[in-house]
Amino acid sequence: MNERSQPIEKVCVIGAGTMGTGIAAQVANAGLEILLLDVAGSDENPNEAAERGIERIFKSDPPLLMSPENVGRITAGNIRDDLSKAGNCDWIVEAIIEQLDVKRELYRDLVTHLKPGALVSSNTSTIPISLLMEDMPDQLKQNFCITHFFNPVRYMRLLEIAKGPDTSRECVDRLDRFCDRELGKGVVHCADTPGFLANRVGVFALQAVINETINSKLTVEEADAVFGRPMGMPKTGAFGLYDLIGLDLMADVVRSMRSILPPGDAFHPLGEENALINRQIELGFTGNKGKGGFYAQIDGKPMSLDLATGEWKPRNREIPKVAAEAESQGIEVFVEGNDRLSKFAWRVLANILTYSASLVPEVTSSPQDIDDAMKLGYNWTQGPFEMMDAIGSERLLAKLEEDNNLIPPFLSDSSGNAFYMVEDGVLQVRHFDGKYRPVFLPPGATRFHMLRRTLEPVFENNSASLFELEDDIRLVEFHSKANALDAGSMEVVSKAAENPGKGIIIHNDGAHFSAGVNLHVFLEMIEAERWEKMDQFLIDFQQAVAAMRSCNVPVVGAPSGLALGGGYEVLAHCDCIVAHANIVMGLVEATVGLVPAGGGVKETYLRAFGRTGDWGEAAWHTFNQIGYSKTATSPELAAKLGYFNPDRDREVMNRDRLLSEAVKALNEIKVDYRPKSVAEFELAGTEVYNEMDKFLFKGRDQGKFLDHDVTVAQAVAWIVTGGQEGSAKVTESEMFARERQAFLKLARTNETKARIESLLSKGVPLRN
Repeated sequence: MNERSQPIEKVCVIGAGTMGTGIAAQVANAGLEILLLDVAGSDENPNEAAERGIERIFKSDPPLLMSPENVGRITAGNIRDDLSKAGNCDWIVEAIIEQLDVKRELYRDLVTHLKPGALVSSNTSTIPISLLMEDMPDQLKQNFCITHFFNPVRYMRLLEIAKGPDTSRECVDRLDRFCDRELGKGVVHCADTPGFLANRVGVFALQAVINETINSKLTVEEADAVFGRPMGMPKTGAFGLYDLIGLDLMADVVRSMRSILPPGDAFHPLGEENALINRQIELGFTGNKGKGGFYAQIDGKPMSLDLATGEWKPRNREIPKVAAEAESQGIEVFVEGNDRLSKFAWRVLANILTYSASLVPEVTSSPQDIDDAMKLGYNWTQGPFEMMDAIGSERLLAKLEEDNNLIPPFLSDSSGNAFYMVEDGVLQVRHFDGKYRPVFLPPGATRFHMLRRTLEPVFENNSASLFELEDDIRLVEFHSKANALDAGSMEVVSKAAENPGKGIIIHNDGAHFSAGVNLHVFLEMIEAERWEKMDQFLIDFQQAVAAMRSCNVPVVGAPSGLALGGGYEVLAHCDCIVAHANIVMGLVEATVGLVPAGGGVKETYLRAFGRTGDWGEAAWHTFNQIGYSKTATSPELAAKLGYFNPDRDREVMNRDRLLSEAVKALNEIKVDYRPKSVAEFELAGTEVYNEMDKFLFKGRDQGKFLDHDVTVAQAVAWIVTGGQEGSAKVTESEMFARERQAFLKLARTNETKARIESLLSKGVPLRN
């Protein structure tokens, strides 16, 4: 085999800090063996630093490992004694301290051990390749590049790859292919320029928000209310993100950007030393990892920092009206608004958009690269150029000129033209030369938010849409707020079942597949005591998933993010689940004092019986799983709970490959397809119910359960055992009816109402 096309089968990560351990964990998740090296410790335990890194991986929260067993693939070592072992590896990733002389010394020692064709990369984003590779052997130069991961590595999708003048095409292609398919990364190729793409724009954006907030005399809560979900950015906002990353780390990043960016760059006025931030760091308020940052718990009370005085004040969680409007209507709300928050938002937005446009063609000729970097690396729902299209180029330019903003040539030259357009059914992007070219994705990769622009829905409402893909395949897309399910969502599922074509795929490009049924709708029905309306909603939900399950064609669910409650119940009635590796699955209704009533109890009970062959064991499994609201954070863990069937379902590391893999699975299943037969059930009986009752009251007496925990768990027990009525054979329709009866009984209780109110108002379910 040609050494330049050999597969990557063994990896060495050098540096057991935050980034090194994150990379090592993700390689372990991909099923490969990893050697993790760090500086030598004491003579008694020279591998101490690497072992501490492995321990942090194992205890990480959120978990870096998709299954705890994956930690066994990581071997600890040290640079002094074990660098020669790196010679057995196909790829060596350097993630050590950001000091040029230390890195270069490591490379000189490492190069003597490398086998032919071995790849070497650095995780740096601050030191150019020209300095890293100065006077290094040609063999290393040809097989060296920068692979800039984002933290936490398991969850952040972006990988920026930058090559040097001597880097071979084969080196870049091998890493691109491996990191895409095996590590699940969205790879963006960058020129070796300061900060590459994501941090160049992302850090600029954060600094723009912080500086303008201070200048506008706004509170951190007001700024974050605007520069969170209303802008299509993470709900943390800018100040919350600073706290999450760490004020000390962000201060270092800003200083680094300041030192490497050329004079005259628009970042410099925003990146000056901030006395307030430095003071917070000195006092130990370094963010969430310390005593707090811009937000903190002071004497047990939620507080925020007053930017004018530097003093703490009670945190205000009220969402300003204009922010709520922008979240539902889009960023255009801010462009024409005359209130102080809209003016603030526009000034920051103008800075971000013009700065992004100024980077074309300096760092890339295609706006898509910048948009992809921000969506994959900073979790923006739209990139800067997609935002500009949403506003409209002529409207944007007029507003910028009105406010005397400096307009980059690429932006002014684009007047009257969208950056993205559909031509002949293909989505295209405008490059620096003014020509449109098809958006680029690797073969087999699809982002539905791009594809949907080339499609017309067969049917749609405010909550969901139904599309027809090639080969007469239907696709159901949920697109309500947070993809919470409501009557509109299930109407589209029913429409798909009525006219399923040659198969149905349920998929969307949202942050989450669905976090469950819309609790706001249920709370409104509870407060109005609309019990018949609630029952009808549950009936419609059950009939929709049953109709989908009974189609004469395959149905494939392709979820990512959260698939909880009703979201999981939709998937449970599919023939196959093609799940992203970071899926979170579970039935969590008990936390708000309810039980699953869209077939969740039924399907959990049926699947448990399929594994055990015993209705009593299946009842206990269902009782525990739903009563404790057990969730899984990966397909591997979901398989242990029965939410995922490895013999039938599939796991995909890269979200961009979910849809193509779902189509592939559907086409394989539809050969000689036969619809599922309707299952029959047997209730486990009074004896099992009484044992469960005894368990619950004992737990309550021991302080393990609260009163309403017992009530909810009793409802689950009654559904699967029959309660005092005893065992009986029942149909699927009767199981559905039992779920609804238990749900409605619980919904009438004050305790359930209080739990729902607490979750919706405070973000935390009440324990009562």
